[in-house]
Amino acid sequence: MRVLRYALAALLVLLVLYVGACTATSGDNDPPLEHRWSIDFPHSPQRLWALMQDYGNWTQYAPMVIEVQVLHPGDAQGNGLLRRVIYQMPLGRRGSALELVTDVTPARGYTYTMISATPGNDQTGKLRLERLGRNETRLHFEERYNLTAFPWRLFEKQIYGFINKKNEESMRSMSAWLTEHPEYRPDLVET
Repeated sequence: MRVLRYALAALLVLLVLYVGACTATSGDNDPPLEHRWSIDFPHSPQRLWALMQDYGNWTQYAPMVIEVQVLHPGDAQGNGLLRRVIYQMPLGRRGSALELVTDVTPARGYTYTMISATPGNDQTGKLRLERLGRNETRLHFEERYNLTAFPWRLFEKQIYGFINKKNEESMRSMSAWLTEHPEYRPDLVET
């Protein structure tokens, strides 16, 4: 009887893995998930932009970021910039993202593509700064993602739920860091 229970449990596990693999591969043409988010900050777009381009300071306000390596600086505005972002993952693991920055308009925004080793698994995002008034800026953030590899595809919503939460936390922390460091680029505070 005990052997039969173990055999049935093993069969059930195999069935779940099989269904998961079928689901993960059959959804390759599913539209990507998308996350959009906006928040208002009491800082000028130029000052926010300066901190966002100051990769050495990302670790000061972005809780997941361990290091940012600029592999290629791109042109004078940053178009074509290639950066590797090394970040902390759950359970003490580390990950990295290779990001290509394009469509740069200084103090206004940019687009980025997280380049995957697996074709069709690239993620894209856009960050835009909207001036609301003197030292008032609305940050718009959006990201599209579509995991295609099994077993990660099964946990796509949970994985990106965690990442989205950390991205939003980073944006809030960026504003708090600027507020706590009035000595950082005071020339960009609008008077």
